[in-house]
Amino acid sequence: MPKFNRQRLIFGLYLLVLITATELVTGHFQLPAWPAFMAMIFFFVEHMDTKKAPHILVGGVFGIGCILLAMPTISALAPLIGVEFARLAYILGIVFAIVAFGEMAPMFFNNYAFMSLTVTGLAMQLPQPDPYQWMAVAGVGGGLLIAGVVGIGKLMSPPATAK
Repeated sequence: MPKFNRQRLIFGLYLLVLITATELVTGHFQLPAWPAFMAMIFFFVEHMDTKKAPHILVGGVFGIGCILLAMPTISALAPLIGVEFARLAYILGIVFAIVAFGEMAPMFFNNYAFMSLTVTGLAMQLPQPDPYQWMAVAGVGGGLLIAGVVGIGKLMSPPATAK
């Protein structure tokens, strides 16, 4: 049976403070928090590896931004192949690009972009979708949340002893 981990509980309490502050600030300014929280979750999935933070943030913003190409692409293809096949062609093209160019431009074409595009596709069904705002929240808010998590980690680290 796993042991009781006091450090983990304290980290969790600090994290709750960070989440509460984020919710209060985004609520006050009527901003969606989900793009920033996605970045924080991906950071946890990557075991809080700070080297992955740029890929998470840039990939997330890029993935959200990919939705901006959807309507022009679908509108251009719809007269030729119909709306449903145009939508499918767009999805397949973007997914292929993410997979095919992942090694050439991994900062943009990565799993974070794929997931952000997927969630953004769902969010586009909201009454007033705003992908530009979502991109800003993903980049700035996600960066702040990742910095907050790193800060909590440093706060939790024992001080270095003098040699």
